[in-house]
Amino acid sequence: MPDSLNFTIRLTVFFVIHSLLAAPGIKARICKITKRQMPGYRLLYNLLSMALFSWVILAWHSASVIFVAPGIWSLVMHGLQFIIICTAFICLKQTGLSSFMGTDFNKTEEKQLFKTSGCYSVVRHPLYLLGILFMLLNPVITTRWLVLTLFSIPYLIFGAILEERRMISQLGDKFQQYQRDVPFLIPKPIRHICK
Repeated sequence: MPDSLNFTIRLTVFFVIHSLLAAPGIKARICKITKRQMPGYRLLYNLLSMALFSWVILAWHSASVIFVAPGIWSLVMHGLQFIIICTAFICLKQTGLSSFMGTDFNKTEEKQLFKTSGCYSVVRHPLYLLGILFMLLNPVITTRWLVLTLFSIPYLIFGAILEERRMISQLGDKFQQYQRDVPFLIPKPIRHICK
């Protein structure tokens, strides 16, 4: 089997498992089967996701280079990626880094956090936006990176749409007002943000 096909199949498997295990209904069924609450579910989910993603990346050893940013542009793009990582960390701290990582075992029930300030006043899904920008700003584009990016961007957008449906069912009008006030993924011009 060609590396590219193997990689694509593994990536699809990762997306399916990642999505299914993130669904509240699946978590509820797992808790019902085990007949107990699982405060470590998020941590197990993250560890499994990292293991699966590593399995995906190991599938394509001979990816060829399509593009390398010339000269100073490579440093500029790496610098922008570093800024994106720092910004993502700020966003994660805002919603609770330990909750995101799954290391907050004091919580008996995982609830969707609803923040409207900071990163979440710029766009409704800042982490997805930052993830997309990080992928697009990679100064070295290989065939593997290109396929990963082309599959991941629609996956992130679809994930954001599903997340919004869950939030509407949980919060109703409050979240719908937030949808009217704050853009989905593309920030408004600066003059609107500063108001």
